[in-house]
Amino acid sequence: MKIRLGVIFGGESVEHEVSIISAIQAMNKMDSEKYEIIPIYITKDRQWYTGEMLKEIETYSDLSLIHRYAKNVVLYEKGGRFVLQNKKGLRRIVKELDMVFPIVHGTNVEDGVLQGYLQSIGIPFVGSDIYASVVGQDKLFMKEVFASSDLPICKYLWFYDTEYEDDSSEIFNRIQKLGYPVIVKPATLGSSVGIQIAHTEEEIKEAIDEAIKYDHKILVEKLVENLMEVNISVLGNYENQQVSAIEQVIPTKDFLTYEDKYIGSSKSKGKLGGKFKSSKGMVSANRVIPAPLPDKMKEEIEDVAVRAFQSLGSSGVVRIDFLVDTKTNKVYINEVNNIPGSLSFYLWEPVGKEYTELLDDMINIGIRDYKRRINKTHSFDTNILKGFTELGGLKGAKGIKNGRKI
Repeated sequence: MKIRLGVIFGGESVEHEVSIISAIQAMNKMDSEKYEIIPIYITKDRQWYTGEMLKEIETYSDLSLIHRYAKNVVLYEKGGRFVLQNKKGLRRIVKELDMVFPIVHGTNVEDGVLQGYLQSIGIPFVGSDIYASVVGQDKLFMKEVFASSDLPICKYLWFYDTEYEDDSSEIFNRIQKLGYPVIVKPATLGSSVGIQIAHTEEEIKEAIDEAIKYDHKILVEKLVENLMEVNISVLGNYENQQVSAIEQVIPTKDFLTYEDKYIGSSKSKGKLGGKFKSSKGMVSANRVIPAPLPDKMKEEIEDVAVRAFQSLGSSGVVRIDFLVDTKTNKVYINEVNNIPGSLSFYLWEPVGKEYTELLDDMINIGIRDYKRRINKTHSFDTNILKGFTELGGLKGAKGIKNGRKI
């Protein structure tokens, strides 16, 4: 009997289109003999849709077709079953699910918001739980966890947008002490959105103004000079981990941009997010696999990656990005991507794990995580409110105001 697998993608995120690409890539590689694949698309205004048409990239060239022909649904638990039910017209159950596979990127979906909902209704799902998702999305939380685990990180500072608005000169002074050049980032976004490098105070103003468009919490890091960017993927959970090949990514600017990651050198301009119709997701980036690294540095990156994965309590597949100073051979961990673009399948193929096998492994890990979760104690049978009469029961509560009888 096939596992009824709901693949969730899209969402209210600046990485919405990238999620569509990653999800369609994955659905096309899932084993249809094992899984009944049920696409679940979340629009930018947070409406959920399902329908076979959502498996095709061409569908997203005209979003009016989705509103017209796909089914607008809600996901909830009903009598021990997990169902997608029509929101409009007759409230019929459209599909029943056994499990879901979130392939989402960015704020409001990858950051624990979606995982929290899935966990609260009790449905099994693939990937990291709410805790690892929250920390893995917030670059500041992540750095503090890495620092506590004694992992190598760049020097940094952070501030809220209100602090900058109240006293920008104080922020500039702090950045000057950190030392130029610096890289400015919104704390909770991915895909290099809102990121800029600054060499002067004038450039820092521009970079902060850009980052504040996307987030209320801003991170400023000392820029690694003589920079080589390398990435590795880790598969597993807190019990067991495997590492992929290491890639060197080749940016067109001083760092790997959104365009480098998802558009590459493509000139085609489809209707899906400008150039996205021709994009292959993270596969579009220019890269060298394996990265040209000494064996000792390769082993160091693998070790730090596994320790970072464990420190966050990650599950499924993550991609961990590193910064290397090629002059000093110093390695810095940059960040963890909870649900990486294209699920980093291209890093696993060089070590003999094809994409279909990788997806199977992720699903099986999700099943094991679910079984472990339901076997833990989450509540007690005793009801401490039973027989609680200090306020005279419900009738007595009607006569209480500000803790006094009236």
